[in-house]
Amino acid sequence: MSGGKITGTLKYYDDPTKALVQDWGEGYFIAVGFSNYSSGLTYEDAEVGITPTEGAGLVHLDSDQDAVFKVTDKTQRITAIQTDANGHKLQQFWSLADITYAPKEG
Repeated sequence: MSGGKITGTLKYYDDPTKALVQDWGEGYFIAVGFSNYSSGLTYEDAEVGITPTEGAGLVHLDSDQDAVFKVTDKTQRITAIQTDANGHKLQQFWSLADITYAPKEG
């Protein structure tokens, strides 16, 4: 993640024994680690998601600070919103337009 863009190749997951596929169905997934917060804020002050979403919306990070998203369209973007004690919000977005989809195996 740099310059507001995420690059790389996404693998297609279709193994019905895997938790991601059991929970969200087969498809392309991306895992993102978050660690750079505004001064005085922590992962507990952050919500993350992929927008537009197909239902999950923004969710609070947990202590591992990692999130997995199902990518259905390159026009989606990763969204992070940090909220301070006064309710001020800092929004950040990362484009997925430059990702590559690996061919489906099989």
